[in-house]
Amino acid sequence: MTISCLRELQGKMANDPHFTGSTRRVWVPGPVIIGAGPSGLAAAACLKEKGVPSVVLERSNCIASLWQNKTYDRLRLHLPKKFCELPMMPFPEDYPEYPSKQQFVEYLENYAKRFGIKPVFEQEVESAEYDECVGLWRLKSVGLKGEEMEYVCRWLVVATGENAEAVVPEIKGMANFRGEVRHTSEYKNGSRFSGKKVLVVGSGNSGMEVCLDLCNYNAHPSLIVRDSVHVLPREMLGRSTFGLSMWLLKWLPIRLVDRFLLIMSWLIFGDTASFGLERPKVGPLELKGKTGKTPVLDVGTLAKIKSGDIKIHPSIQSVGNHDVRFVNGRVEKFDAIILATGYRSNTPSWLKNQMFSEKDGMPRKTFPQGWKGEYGLYAVGFSRRGLFGSSMDAKRVSEDIERLWKAEAKQLSKTIGRSFALQC
Repeated sequence: MTISCLRELQGKMANDPHFTGSTRRVWVPGPVIIGAGPSGLAAAACLKEKGVPSVVLERSNCIASLWQNKTYDRLRLHLPKKFCELPMMPFPEDYPEYPSKQQFVEYLENYAKRFGIKPVFEQEVESAEYDECVGLWRLKSVGLKGEEMEYVCRWLVVATGENAEAVVPEIKGMANFRGEVRHTSEYKNGSRFSGKKVLVVGSGNSGMEVCLDLCNYNAHPSLIVRDSVHVLPREMLGRSTFGLSMWLLKWLPIRLVDRFLLIMSWLIFGDTASFGLERPKVGPLELKGKTGKTPVLDVGTLAKIKSGDIKIHPSIQSVGNHDVRFVNGRVEKFDAIILATGYRSNTPSWLKNQMFSEKDGMPRKTFPQGWKGEYGLYAVGFSRRGLFGSSMDAKRVSEDIERLWKAEAKQLSKTIGRSFALQC
């Protein structure tokens, strides 16, 4: 940032109604990172290690708010810890292979302490726009008590992730249902559902695991399976399925690895279609790469489906006061409905830029190009590759910003030097 640009910005702020009034303004010499989840923390740590200061804004009152406030009690990392660690800090050796959510949150808190990351909490970004006149980003945020802030920066890192808002589908008649309806973001455990019939909508990892949790609390769950789904064992041949897949992909094409995974799954589970879980025609890894749809890693749910403790139903046609009608014509009564319908990005609602699609809130460019936009705009945690992808993004973003930071610092040093020379 040159001195002339700063002066131009100051003049514009003095005469622009958008900047006047009670709004407090903050100039950030480095990047502003939006989101203090794993992605935002990874980006801030990588930048700090390269000598680039940053400011992290977080709408909640804690780091990793999704993990702390909107996940169920029994949740564990679905992948081995070595694939989920953030840059420059492994998990403690005494942690299990699949850390619990409490252990993961503790790891993130220690990560923030180690790298001195102190987010500005309770700051919800309402808009972010690039000002082409001065070559800077202008962010407007609102605090818990309605106080407005204006952040001005050269680089903007979006780290709000793929799971910023719960997806609540429109289902005919749902408003008439007199039982309890909640999204998995509000579900902690099945204790309140003991002895009750519960319908779980959504057959991803969360839906499957919530059904298992309900069984453990003596509830009677049913699972909606609208589409075909790949269910894989979490481990095979004494190794994690994910780790084994990554190793095989070093030597074999993805379709052969998919075929191997499906053969092993058939040997372990049998034909999943026989108990209501049709498999997609495309293999699990190829499907993940094309659509981002993650295969389910089984932690015990399939055994409950086989035994009949968890019933499988097709899509919902309509919901009544106490019952649900399915597309196959069957009608069944339920005491509660849990929506395991996932989350989505909310980035297009506040970011005035074409980098993210209005349709799904994800970068328009696909992996591995989706981390970088125009005018100093970056994305961390949108690669559909989990925590491992967030770490990759954070490293790329920090390297790119470091290069620009050093180049601009060098130019500024020359400008100041010439200014002093002229004065002399």
